[in-house]
Amino acid sequence: MPVAASAIYFLNLRGDVLINRLYRDDVGGNMVDAFRMHIMQTKELGTCPVRQIGGCSFLYMRISNVYIVIVVSKNANVACAFKFVVEAVALFKSYFGGAFDEDAIRNNFVLIYELLDEIMDFGYPQNLAPEILKLYITQEGVRSPFSSKPSDKPVPNATLQVTGAVGWRREGLLYKKNEVFLDIVESVNLLMSSKGSVLRCDVTGKILMKCFLSGMPDLKLGLNDKIGLENESQLKSRPIKSGKTIELDDVTFHQCVNLTRFNSEKTVSFVPPDGEFELMKYRITEGVNLPFRVLPTIKELGRTRMEVNVKVKSVFGAKMFALGVVVKVPVPKQTAKTSFQVTSGRAKYNASIDCLVWKIRKFPGQTESTMSAEVELISTMAEKKSWTRPPIQMEFQVPMFTASGLRVRFLKVWEKSGYNTVEWVRYITKAGSYEIRC
Repeated sequence: MPVAASAIYFLNLRGDVLINRLYRDDVGGNMVDAFRMHIMQTKELGTCPVRQIGGCSFLYMRISNVYIVIVVSKNANVACAFKFVVEAVALFKSYFGGAFDEDAIRNNFVLIYELLDEIMDFGYPQNLAPEILKLYITQEGVRSPFSSKPSDKPVPNATLQVTGAVGWRREGLLYKKNEVFLDIVESVNLLMSSKGSVLRCDVTGKILMKCFLSGMPDLKLGLNDKIGLENESQLKSRPIKSGKTIELDDVTFHQCVNLTRFNSEKTVSFVPPDGEFELMKYRITEGVNLPFRVLPTIKELGRTRMEVNVKVKSVFGAKMFALGVVVKVPVPKQTAKTSFQVTSGRAKYNASIDCLVWKIRKFPGQTESTMSAEVELISTMAEKKSWTRPPIQMEFQVPMFTASGLRVRFLKVWEKSGYNTVEWVRYITKAGSYEIRC
């Protein structure tokens, strides 16, 4: 793994060094002079956050009136370095009462040096969780008089927190009613040709959870993804009949997920953080169930008239419905007058965006609605330019429907006290970039 930092500097706006820490001996202590001379004095700070000068790379970020500069001489993991800076600033703010500026650094330089020794070792980031570091670095920072008062939260069992790798959840949580809320939220991105063929289509989704559970529970989530079902059928030596299987692409997990168990068993096992968090994100490019089909017909009748006909069909189940459906049909800028006929909802001309806006508050499944419009254009003496015909755009939300077909097969909760839990699962599909050429 490439190193994240060889040295780190904290500079004020004049370029004076407030604090610096050398983690490796592959850069000199005077490297900040090159940054000050070639970047700060040339007014190129806002052009690019990564600059190479000689054999060293400078990665810098401005927070308030402080520049944080990371220097490396070898191949560096730039994303890791900037992630380290962001989390380190959040850590400092938690100690300083929410403030991070030149005054806060000057008032807390001893504490900052102690924290810098803990959060990075030989150029590699370590644990940056404030709730864990405060268990054994108990020194309080000098707080600004405008900062908020620290909240007194119990933090028992420091050794387990530091070595047990459950830094996102503290022990001793207790709820009268143990509940888990799980939401699968998907956005459909579509580009369809005027003839009805799909040019581009994918679904980006995320699983959001809100946990109110006592103790230290262990959760196991089962989805109808292809890998998980194939693995389960191999373990049971028989095929599983659980409907459509989904092939997930580009899956990313929250840090609480046990990746070792996922790689071996293909199940999502985790000890959840308390409250709301994003469990995973994914993308699907195959087998997308489009919630709507749009069939547009636009005719230009001479230079002063247009006829617009748009038919929208809902493809999802008859017992479902979509909310907040909006269809935006572009028209030329020289539009003067419009008249509409719609089978449901309301339509009007919006001159600020040059579109016919058709809104339907509630759209049942397995139905269709049509909009017919006559558009009168202003006749001009100038030579007519061909109208580019921008694509039709749609907005919608469909509760209890997933365009990918992803479903929760089970959600199990284990806790040593054996309490009962209530699980709530909800699905919703939204329009991302949903466009139809006309």
